[in-house]
Amino acid sequence: MVHIVLYRPEIPYNTGNIIRLCANVGAQLHLIHPLGFDLSESKLRRAALDYSDLAVVTEHEDYQAYLNKFPNRRIFATSAWSKNFYTEHEYGDNDSFLFGPESAGLPVDIVETIPEERRILVPMAPGNRSLNIANSVSVIAYESWRQRGFEGAGPPRE
Repeated sequence: MVHIVLYRPEIPYNTGNIIRLCANVGAQLHLIHPLGFDLSESKLRRAALDYSDLAVVTEHEDYQAYLNKFPNRRIFATSAWSKNFYTEHEYGDNDSFLFGPESAGLPVDIVETIPEERRILVPMAPGNRSLNIANSVSVIAYESWRQRGFEGAGPPRE
């Protein structure tokens, strides 16, 4: 199972959308506190639809608590400043993908703890600042799942 880690997410709609994504691709979602919203907010529930019961969501007091719980997990940090496209890696079953808050991205001090070769980027057209976090998570989660042969996917609809 792949792991999506949201560091201090701020917008409930985005997190709700990511909950729904995680349920659909078989990923586990980790939320690093503090959150910019309450998990019982109607905006989050509306975006997640009825997928909250199908997704595995774990909360962590802070980033260090996450690291302490999973000390040997390989972490990929997303950064608009990375030189490595997300497609340039082979992903494994227990990999974690770390995303920063919507307004600022991951803090430099956290990014610098990740080896440079595991700092990844979703490319964009020149002059653009960022993608919506839910879109970035989707792109990377689906690439990881594709590399693992869409393990656990249901059959195509007829």
